Amino acid sequence: MTMVERREPVSTVAFIDEYCQTYRNLFPDVRNFEAFKFLHLGVISEIKRKSLPAIARIVGLSDGQELHHFLRDTPWDVKGLRELRLQIIKASVGDEPIVLCIDEIVLCIDETGDEKKGKATDYVAKQYIGNLGRTANGIVSVNAYALVDNITIPLLFKIFKPRHRLKEGDVYKTKPQLAEKIVRELLAFGFKFKLVLADSLYGESGNVIGVLKELKLNFIVAIRSNHGVLVAPGQRLRYNSWRAYQQNLSHRQPERRYIREIIFGKRRNIRYYEITKSDTKNPKSDTWFIMTNLPGNIQLVVGNLYSLRNWIEYGFKQVKNELGWADFRLTDYSSIERWWEIIFSAYLLISLHAQAFKNEAVRDSLQLDSKLLQSIEEYSLHPYWETGTNWKSALNNLRLIIQPYIFWFLIEPWLRVFPLPGMKRSFFKLIEIMNCFRADSIEYAKAC
Repeated sequence: MTMVERREPVSTVAFIDEYCQTYRNLFPDVRNFEAFKFLHLGVISEIKRKSLPAIARIVGLSDGQELHHFLRDTPWDVKGLRELRLQIIKASVGDEPIVLCIDEIVLCIDETGDEKKGKATDYVAKQYIGNLGRTANGIVSVNAYALVDNITIPLLFKIFKPRHRLKEGDVYKTKPQLAEKIVRELLAFGFKFKLVLADSLYGESGNVIGVLKELKLNFIVAIRSNHGVLVAPGQRLRYNSWRAYQQNLSHRQPERRYIREIIFGKRRNIRYYEITKSDTKNPKSDTWFIMTNLPGNIQLVVGNLYSLRNWIEYGFKQVKNELGWADFRLTDYSSIERWWEIIFSAYLLISLHAQAFKNEAVRDSLQLDSKLLQSIEEYSLHPYWETGTNWKSALNNLRLIIQPYIFWFLIEPWLRVFPLPGMKRSFFKLIEIMNCFRADSIEYAKAC
């Protein structure tokens, strides 16, 4: 019997190939592994709408059917992908971290929704879409993100299944119940959290606060202005004096804000605060309320800590737009779940690189390899290279690295019509140079 030699997967761009290699064992079929890599390349790319035909065009495929088949029909384990991605995160924030610190993880629970037409897509229904601020026909998920050293990292998502769209075998769970399940799963996986942040849906509804107390987790959650607290007979409600503080904001200049503690009878383990950026004599607009179990003298820090939730919310809105979270044209949830897991995987890839794009002093403190620093410095000579250390800057820089590979597949059809001597050789040389790029100081193989 003749042995058929197993072919190697097609190479894309080195930093994507190396990251995806960590997941190689999940895809015994080489064509499926190639599709996995192509999707990472496509969602990171600059194409505005991440449709499968558009991704296929920039990675050299004839159409999007191969990618659609990969998401809908091929037998690969989405749960295994999720668990391995979480292992990579744990390897990056372990007991001897290269980049991140496990004791500094802030967990943010939030929901996101997107409009979707019709009713053919699983779990699409007329429901409240939080980021739209109105009811619309759409799909909603509850999501968990970590903030570590000012870098956002995707953890888990769970689809919200409206009661009237449940399938056989489904069990209805509210969004707060999904949040509770997410927190328990992450702790069971071995994550530790310095702080948990959530909006008023999770602060007022269900048993999220009870679960956080049970698990001995510190939290700051939003509450409504009419939030009820039991007060013993003879005790009274009192407001402490307003105190000014500087509110740090991720995407604009700091703002001056004011905070005061609200005490129901006697001060308890759970404390309540009112925050405003308007006139403290009549704080009606631009005012919100939070409650927390953080101990100590926290009045001048609790506002900035809670604002991290808004920072992550803003960050994920940016991620959704850039990576195509809602660009799927799939109707069954098993395929949508695969798409979202690949988005989270690409999101993580960018987050891990973002830490390496730090200024010289921070790089020195991390004791990064000298060849790594030289690589970053050489590629940073590109006029569009960004020196910022945020997630979007990292994405923009990685997009510069993948440009020659993508441009080759866009221009190659014209070279078949008008063959220009040396053009192919020059393109391949530039792609070879891009494959020398090394920016991430994470050893992905540690997670295997």
